[in-house]
Amino acid sequence: MSKIVWITGASSGIGEALVYQYFKAGHKLIISGRNRDELFRVKSNCQNSFHVHVLAFDLSQTEGLKTKAEEAMRIFGKIDLLINCGGVSQRGLALETGLATEQQIMNTNFWGTVNLSKAILPNMIANNGGQIVVISSLVGKFGTKLRSAYSASKHALHGYFDSLRSEVYDKNIDITIICPGFIKTNVSINALTSTGNNQGSMDDAQAKGMTAEACAKEIVKAVTAKKEEVYIGGKETKAVLLKRFFPSFLSKKLRTAKVT
Repeated sequence: MSKIVWITGASSGIGEALVYQYFKAGHKLIISGRNRDELFRVKSNCQNSFHVHVLAFDLSQTEGLKTKAEEAMRIFGKIDLLINCGGVSQRGLALETGLATEQQIMNTNFWGTVNLSKAILPNMIANNGGQIVVISSLVGKFGTKLRSAYSASKHALHGYFDSLRSEVYDKNIDITIICPGFIKTNVSINALTSTGNNQGSMDDAQAKGMTAEACAKEIVKAVTAKKEEVYIGGKETKAVLLKRFFPSFLSKKLRTAKVT
């Protein structure tokens, strides 16, 4: 059955790969991101793309997101599935990173996701249900060097959407949190350094990670099954269990781990 799917962060990486997965499955798509040209490139890769609509905006500009959500809902009349994939990572020491950079990360990753989700929830409820997907990270479960604000933004998503799930479970609203590990995308290239500039280089672990296409397929499976929380990646996913059962051991390992 065809659904109306809105994907943020759709111009590259996991978001782009999700566009192709849902398009091939016959769904109608709204694709969003900051780079309008790249969004149209993604749309052009979808054969007979009449049902792929581009809606470009910057998630960090939180004051305008309610208006963008209203615009998205007018395109096809409703949203069945919102996939919050847009975000920005970090590669900077906490003591060297300015507040403006930390605020940009929080606005993009946390408040952007929260504002869009809250804006479309009444529409979903009025249409007897829907699903919200939050692309978090393994560092939403534990922290590593150079990612203090990024990790904080992802931890915050877990707290917020776990709470929201408890509030809307009786309204036929499903919430799925996805925690990818090392996925071969441009996330490290575009990560913000302590000066607020992009790192501009690919991390070694990222380069050796799971492909975005493989990750997207796993995400679709989890979303279809309406899983609450899923970890995707390689051996790095085991750190979630180490954090739960052997936190001191993991902490010691992470102090000397190569994280770029």
